[in-house]
Amino acid sequence: MELYDLVIIGGGPGGIASAIYAIRARMKVLMIEKAGIGGQIAVSDIIENYPGFPSVSGPELMQAFEDHAKGIGLEIKYATVKKIQKTDSLFAIEIGEGSLKSKSIIMATGAEPARIGIPGETEFIGRGVSTCATCDGPFYRDKEIAVVGGGDTAVKESIYLSKLVKKIYHIHRRGSFRAEKVLQERVFEKDNIEFLWFHSPLEIKGDQSGVTQLVVENSKDGSQKTIDLLGVFMFVGIVPSTSFVDCEKDDSGFIKTDEKMESSVKGLFAIGDCRVTPLRQVATAVGDGAIAATKAEEYVSELEGTSYEGKQKN
Repeated sequence: MELYDLVIIGGGPGGIASAIYAIRARMKVLMIEKAGIGGQIAVSDIIENYPGFPSVSGPELMQAFEDHAKGIGLEIKYATVKKIQKTDSLFAIEIGEGSLKSKSIIMATGAEPARIGIPGETEFIGRGVSTCATCDGPFYRDKEIAVVGGGDTAVKESIYLSKLVKKIYHIHRRGSFRAEKVLQERVFEKDNIEFLWFHSPLEIKGDQSGVTQLVVENSKDGSQKTIDLLGVFMFVGIVPSTSFVDCEKDDSGFIKTDEKMESSVKGLFAIGDCRVTPLRQVATAVGDGAIAATKAEEYVSELEGTSYEGKQKN
């Protein structure tokens, strides 16, 4: 069974950054990615807050990340991690077609869009319910849709969709957005967006062709209204992809780390969206990755003198 100094699980910006730092530290590194390099940011329309790139698309930025990492020799394995278990000084990583071992691990697994849990939400996924404007927005050109949520993602996606669709009902349970101010300024300039403040979705209705209506409720007076539309885009938070690892987490499943990005399990680090952090951005994920890789290298170096096969680095 092949032994690595470091296995990075997840190929988003944090994972790529940690790989670059680890490879430059002459660690034997493997990245495991279940889908494609880039993570959630790879489907983002425009990024304007990453230093050096005043305006860049998510796919373009992540292609640059990927090219950099591959150019210095990053090994990538496309697989789904089923389980991680630590025995003595080594981690056993179970994947679909077998298992491998590593001296350290960086969890860069990110998070997936959360669901509200209302009737019709699951039934109409892919048939009118979406969590990706860039992926599905073109299908609703000149149609009426709803956007649900009040954070950066919801507002950014509403701005993007406004260029394609006839009308947007932007639904938010509060009376103001949490998104950064510059995004709020832009979304309020759009003539084809109607804001439904203090409203929450109650039910998504449809037929064999897909979504046809959205029922919403006013939290102030309890009144309900039914909106005729063809698409509902949900941006109501995220759920971390951490179920296969056993370490200390918060109530939502985000991994708790210290300033070294190390979890409650020695040698197991977590970065980016899957950890407890006050901000989830490309820039912060990259910073997390740099710290975690540096501390993982220090951790592996401290293992020198323990008895396990293949302790010499490449």
